[in-house]
Order: sequence, then structure tokens, then C-alpha cells
Amino acid sequence: MCGRYASSRSPEDLAEEFEVLDPRLERAIAPSWNVAPTDEVYAVMERTSKDRDRDDPVRQLRALRWGLVPGWAKDASIGGRMINARMETVTEKPAFRRAFAARRCILPADGYFEWYDTQQRTSKGKPRKQPFFITSGDGSSLAMAGLYEIWRDPAKPEDAHDRFRWTCTVLTTEATDDLGRIHDRMPLLVEPERRHEWLDPRTPADDLPGLLHALRPAQQAGLTAYPVSTAVGNVANNGPELVEPIPLDATGPEHPDDPDGQGTLL
Repeated sequence: MCGRYASSRSPEDLAEEFEVLDPRLERAIAPSWNVAPTDEVYAVMERTSKDRDRDDPVRQLRALRWGLVPGWAKDASIGGRMINARMETVTEKPAFRRAFAARRCILPADGYFEWYDTQQRTSKGKPRKQPFFITSGDGSSLAMAGLYEIWRDPAKPEDAHDRFRWTCTVLTTEATDDLGRIHDRMPLLVEPERRHEWLDPRTPADDLPGLLHALRPAQQAGLTAYPVSTAVGNVANNGPELVEPIPLDATGPEHPDDPDGQGTLL
């Protein structure tokens, strides 16, 4: 599961990194080092623009709410439970299959957080959890594979400027090997050279092997994981200090692959 991530880059930087030609932003989203479900996030997508003479999809940058609201939903509250979509069943689940067919996107992230059980115990005898920040080794954004939907709020009048809600979800897959010890699910990342194939709404959803070829599990992308402060567990906390590495011996037992707490290559 991907339940928290960091997104601190400016829209200008993201537009350059992801080769966006048509930014569609009313305003910039404030940098966040503790993005939580239902927060506003950046999404890269390709859509046909009515302002252009050609019918080819154009790469856009938009602001969406994290937590997908399917078109058939009666209200938006379901979005809080739809922050992740399992790749193994995405073509079968009614909440995601229409979005997978034509509304695929990329959710840029500095990195994401996962928690793993330590040998320490809480007062109730349960394992105490240690957050890790998982990020690229070269400072580039993680291109998390996502889906988006455009939900019409039936309670809003026809002329309401906010009658349509744009929402999204992160695609996940099974975690394996070292990363599997941190969590049993992980985001899927879009390969740089396959971004157009993933984003293009004309790519048929029934070409599942081809779409899967554009994705890579985070564990296979050479990412770095290191322990961070437990303060990230509170959504009220936000700041760059949340992604600063801390020594594991200050919070719990040593990680077997990173005894010095300096980060391990996944």
C-alpha cells in the first residue's frame, strides 16, 4: 500500500521533467512532505485539447484529489478508500476498469513512506512500526503509475464551477525481496521511455502485456530506503525534516541491510 508520499517540486520543474506542453493549473499546490489521502496532488496525463487543431492527445499537468471517485458513485466519500488500485485486479474492479481503459496518469513524487514492524513493542504488546522514506538515488521524481476519474457531483447545479471533481489513485503490485519486508504492496513506476505509451488514451486497455511492459515495480527501480522520524505518522506534521534520514539505533533495532541507518539500495 502507498498511503503517504512527498511532493515538493514546483509545477514548472514538473512540467520540464515530464515534458508537459499544456499545464492546466489554476494555482500551484503548496509543497508537501506528508501527502495524505484526499489531499490535492499533481498528475501528468494526456488528453485531447479543444484549443488545438490536431486530435492527438496533449500532455497536461493538472491538480487532482488523491482518492478515486468512480463515475457511478453517489457521493465523493468513497474516494478516501480508493487511494490504491491493485494492478492484479484493475481490469476487473468496477471502480477502476473504466479509468484503466482510457484515463491513465502519472503521479510525480519525491518519494513515498512505508512502515515496517520493529522488535520493540507498544504498551499493548504490538510491534512498534518504523517509517522509511523510499526515494530515487539520483534526485529525480518517482513517476508513480496512476488512474484518474472525473466525477460529476449530482448535488451541484449545472453552472457550478466545481461540479466536476478530478480524482486519482496509485497503482500498486506485490512487493518482493527486501522491500517486501517493509510492506506487502508497492507502487508501480512508469519507465521514462514508455511514458507516452502509458499515458496515451488511445493505447487499448486490452493490450495488458504492452501496458505492463511500461511499468516497473518500485523494488526493481534501484531506489533508496532509509528510516525517518515517526512524526510523519501525524498528518498535521509537514516539512522537509520529515524526509531527513535518522539513525535506526535511535528508534529501534538495526535494519539487517542497513546497520548504519544510512539508506539501503533496493
